[in-house]
Amino acid sequence: MPERRRGAALEKALLDAAWEELTTNGYARFTMDAVVQRAGTSPPVLYRRWSDRDELVRAAITHVLEQWRVDTPDTGSLREDVLTLMRTINATRVQHITVMSVHLAGYYQETGTSPGDLFTTGREKAADVLFDRAVDRGEIRAERLTGRIKSLPFDLLRHEILTTFAPVPDHVLEEIVDTVFLPLVR
Repeated sequence: MPERRRGAALEKALLDAAWEELTTNGYARFTMDAVVQRAGTSPPVLYRRWSDRDELVRAAITHVLEQWRVDTPDTGSLREDVLTLMRTINATRVQHITVMSVHLAGYYQETGTSPGDLFTTGREKAADVLFDRAVDRGEIRAERLTGRIKSLPFDLLRHEILTTFAPVPDHVLEEIVDTVFLPLVR
């Protein structure tokens, strides 16, 4: 008889099952019953935590994004920090970004959200650290750091990935940082 899961272990198993169901069958065929089957549990266990599929999908995405979080670089310069973070995302997250955009298109349409709404949550924390350090070093002026400008290099990276479904060449990353982003913050 398998060991009974509880608390955080049970929640992780349910969210992992939900993510597997999403990536295997897509949002259109995603059901609470399929997650219950995949997780080897009962409907009340699932419905006690999430009342509907959209709530569960959002929780599964948030769960996966937490697992995918990358370390915040500290190279001593904003340019290198942003490039290092973009290179890490580029080298390790292309498939994830593609899956989240393609498999979840129906979710975004039904809920009125977008991939950007989900991707920015974890990225903002890492990027804010980079920007705060750069302001403290006197590299950039804090008043120029609007939300749009802070997200710009990462939005352009995501756009490049979704345009090609492939890693972005390094010279393009450098162009984004050097000719588009840095002139806006200096």
